[in-house]
Amino acid sequence: MARPDGRQPDQLRPVTLTRGWSTHPEGSVLVEFGATRVLCTASVTEGVPRWRKGSGLGWVTAEYAMLPRATNTRSDRESVRGKVGGRTHEISRLIGRSLRACVDLKALGENSIVLDCDVLQADGGTRTAAITGAYVALHDAVTWLAERKTLAGKVEKVMHRSVAAVSVGVIGGEPMLDLCYAEDVTSEVDMNVVCTGTGDFVEVQGTGEAGVFARDQLDALLDLGVAGCLELADAQRKALSS
Repeated sequence: MARPDGRQPDQLRPVTLTRGWSTHPEGSVLVEFGATRVLCTASVTEGVPRWRKGSGLGWVTAEYAMLPRATNTRSDRESVRGKVGGRTHEISRLIGRSLRACVDLKALGENSIVLDCDVLQADGGTRTAAITGAYVALHDAVTWLAERKTLAGKVEKVMHRSVAAVSVGVIGGEPMLDLCYAEDVTSEVDMNVVCTGTGDFVEVQGTGEAGVFARDQLDALLDLGVAGCLELADAQRKALSS
């Protein structure tokens, strides 16, 4: 089945990670998965949530949002609506969980790092792009702490694994990697895979959008997702070394 942009079923969209895109945060990355663009910033603050005080552990959390015209029609800001939507809560929690899987919270001391992921332009895979970019922003924020002698350990030990994420799905009966919006809305199966840089799973979210799916389809999707995450991990390493 031909894809809208001519990619092979197992091919990622062009991926770009631009560090230092914003000057004020301790870490910032503009991540691009094709036409999807997400600004990820990492802000370091002293102290932790009240329920964590006295534990000696730091905290990493995330907030996700979309600009009103990130999509082809304008959406009201959630601040104007007066409440944060369920989708926004769910994605924010997913990003936070994913990033906490890669950092030694004890080494942070009682400091917090907040990852803000703002979708500038959406063309499918916004949450997976956010996780992939937020890892790089978090790494830069942890490096900032190390430079100020407030980190208990070397950066490579504190950031003890990398984390990336990618979408996969079944379209016309065929498993495909990194769905753009036109593919996502027609998929029979939709899945998001979060993996470490060694291919271990952090989280898998998947559902049959138009029916059910078989075990062999699930295995094929997971294989695609792992391969895609390993490619993204390589892109993260290159970005951090530049």
